[in-house]
Amino acid sequence: MAIEVTDATFEEVVLQSDKPVFVDFWAAWCGPCRMIHPIMDQISEEYEGKAIVAKVDIDANQKFAAEYGVRNIPTVILFKNGEQFAKQVGVAPKSTYVEKLEEALK
Repeated sequence: MAIEVTDATFEEVVLQSDKPVFVDFWAAWCGPCRMIHPIMDQISEEYEGKAIVAKVDIDANQKFAAEYGVRNIPTVILFKNGEQFAKQVGVAPKSTYVEKLEEALK
C-alpha cells in the first residue's frame, strides 16, 4: 500500500531513502489520479522491501510539488538516492512504471 507523505515528511521518506521511491502527486478531485492508485498499490506490494511507493496530496502539500515542477496531475516521479530519476505525467500503463523502477533498481 502506498504511504501518505506530507511536506513535513517528504525529506525523510523520499530524499533520505536508501531505496527507490515512487511519489504519486495527486488530488482528491482528480479522476485520472484515482486510476493510478490501484497501479501504485500493486507496485508497492510487488516491490515490498525493494522500493517505496508514496502519495502526496498536492492540495494539502504544495512545497515539493512546486519544487519538482508538478504542473499537471497525476505526476509520478521516481527518486533514487534523493535525486529525481524518472518522471511520468498523466496516466500510463503499469508496465511503464515497472520498467522505470527496474532501471532504478539496477
